[in-house]
Amino acid sequence: MRQWWDEIAGLVLPVDCAGCGRPRTRWCEGCAQALYGSGAQRVRPVPEPAGLPPVFAAAPYANAPRAVLLGHKERGALPSVRPLGAALAEAVRAAAADCPTSAERRSLVAARGGGGGPLLLVPVPSARRAVRARGHDPGRRIAAAAAAELRRTGTPARVLPVLRQRGRVADQAALTARERLDNMAGALELVPGGGRLLDGWLREGGRPVLVDDLMTTGASLAEASRALAAALPAGRRGPPAAVVCAPAMSFELNRNGRGTCIVAGGES
Repeated sequence: MRQWWDEIAGLVLPVDCAGCGRPRTRWCEGCAQALYGSGAQRVRPVPEPAGLPPVFAAAPYANAPRAVLLGHKERGALPSVRPLGAALAEAVRAAAADCPTSAERRSLVAARGGGGGPLLLVPVPSARRAVRARGHDPGRRIAAAAAAELRRTGTPARVLPVLRQRGRVADQAALTARERLDNMAGALELVPGGGRLLDGWLREGGRPVLVDDLMTTGASLAEASRALAAALPAGRRGPPAAVVCAPAMSFELNRNGRGTCIVAGGES
C-alpha cells in the first residue's frame, strides 16, 4: 500500500531518492539496503581515544548513506529522518545487545521479573549555534525517529536528552584527532535535573545508549560517555554507543575473521 501511495504521490509531487537521486521515490531499496540492510557492526576509530565506549554503526560513511546524512543534516531534507532513524535503531539494538553488557542486562531482567526497562537514547548534544544555523537539531530528530522505530518493532524506547555543552566549543570539522580531543575535554555536562531524571529511569530498569549521527574520531562520544558516567551509580558500567555512520576504515579494523565480539582487553 505504501509503495502504491508513494508512486501516486511521486506523479503529483515529484521526488527523488535521498541517497542516489532515483526519480519518483523518496527512498529506493538499494539505498535502504546500504543504510540499514546489512546489520550494525562494532566500529573503532584510529587512533581510538581513551574512554570511548563500545560503538556500533549501521553503515560506512560513503555513497548513499553519506548523501542522505548530509542532506538531512546540512540541507534540511527532513523526510530523510525516517530511514536515518531506522538505521540508528539498528545500531541501538546492536549496542544494547553488546557482549560486555550482557551480564548486567540479565541482572536487570531478573530484578524486574520481565523484559527490563526501556532503552534510553541519550543524544550527544549539538552546539546551540549550529542548531540555530541549520534551523533544526539533526541529532535529536534522528534519535526521536530511532526511538519511534524501536517502539514500532516492539522495543520500549525513549529519548533522554540529559547532556548539554558547558560553553562554546569550536567547530570540529577542520580539527585533527588530537585537537578534537582537546576541544571536547570537559565540554559536556548534565542538564539541571538530568541526574535525577536518569536515576529514576535506571531504577525502572532503563538501559542508556549514547546516540549520534556520525562518529569520526570518537572524541565527542568519549566525552559524552565521561559526562554520563558521572551520573551513574558507583560500579555501574558506562553505556555503549550507537551511530548511523562511521568511516569505512572503522569497520574494516573491527574484523578478526572469526565472527567474535572484540572488546577492550580481549574477546568475548
